[in-house]
Amino acid sequence: MRSDGKCPFWLKFVAFGGIFFLHFPIIVIAAYAFNTEESAFSFPLQGFTLKWFAAAFARQDILDAITLSLKVASITTAAAIVLGTMAAAALYRRSFFGKETITLIFILPIALPGIITGIALLSAFRMAGWDLNFWTIVAGHTTFCVVVVYNNVIARFRRTSQNLIEASMDLGADGMQTFFHIILPNIATALLAGGVLAFALSFDEIIVTTFTAGPERTLPIWLLNQLTRPRDVPITNVVALVVMMATLIPILCAYYMTRGKESIEGSGK
Repeated sequence: MRSDGKCPFWLKFVAFGGIFFLHFPIIVIAAYAFNTEESAFSFPLQGFTLKWFAAAFARQDILDAITLSLKVASITTAAAIVLGTMAAAALYRRSFFGKETITLIFILPIALPGIITGIALLSAFRMAGWDLNFWTIVAGHTTFCVVVVYNNVIARFRRTSQNLIEASMDLGADGMQTFFHIILPNIATALLAGGVLAFALSFDEIIVTTFTAGPERTLPIWLLNQLTRPRDVPITNVVALVVMMATLIPILCAYYMTRGKESIEGSGK
């Protein structure tokens, strides 16, 4: 960093070069999803076409995988919002022995490598005598999606003035009225941001899903199986692009919703 506060050119070049290196494969997949040539990656591009999108969405196996992933992500998001909000409220408002330990255990599923979480869940399901099915996928995804909602909500609780809640109670409001008129409006954007992040994480999760899916095939598992079928590369590129968009858009929405709320709160202080 120079004395005038600006980064030197070489540092900017390295930073943007690293970003380009990380995103170049995504650019290639997006470009070849529209390529007219049927071969895997012919260069230069032979033309622009949408036929692979039509071919992809005409295949029942792809539609079934998309439908399954949407169902899993929707139920996982709903469960994560409920459980994450309850956990955040309980751990924020009370101090008790072992609170830090419980918080650490609560965050571990997203901090640990996915393969560790997947193996642990598979062992637990086997010990309980449960067959792997749709609900074991949901349970597996919920373990780490809860943390996303929890982190967003507890951060909002910490920025919410306790005086508002006390004033509501002093004016005669009961617990439910205080929740719906005071607490919920203050944490609404945090819930929405946590929810869309949880949906994105669940929709494209592959490692934990591999251990908990059994015979079920979500969209990421379908993509993994397609790696052994080079003749379907154009269609695979289309589906990969759809997954990237389905993940990117919710994450961007969550970012802008959270950033906007923080700027409003900051200007009001």
